[in-house]
Amino acid sequence: EVQLVESGGGLVQPGGSLRLSCAASGFIFRNYAMRWVRQAPGQGLEWVASINSIGNSKNYADSVKGRFTISRDNAKKTLYLQMNSLKPEDTAVYYCAKHLGPHYSVDYERPREGQGTQVTVSS
Repeated sequence: EVQLVESGGGLVQPGGSLRLSCAASGFIFRNYAMRWVRQAPGQGLEWVASINSIGNSKNYADSVKGRFTISRDNAKKTLYLQMNSLKPEDTAVYYCAKHLGPHYSVDYERPREGQGTQVTVSS
């Protein structure tokens, strides 16, 4: 069974930083592209960033480009999201998700309810 466990969220002031982690199990992590998505209160899922299976190709939403960095450690089966210069509009529950192949051009599996890590940016 695919399991993705996010961690690292919290309350941070505007301009601050957080590093999210996603521990993967139940599948061959190094074979799949991954992404981060987020959901703000009352809104739908928003794509944040994607990375291919070997980590040498990345893509970012315009809203986070230049502030967030996605990375992965295939030996540790872990996905990361370094978030800098955080803004109040970054407040959301953040989820990691697995694509259906090695590149992020293919579809992905939607996150399950109850997972994710809360990020709150507020003074």
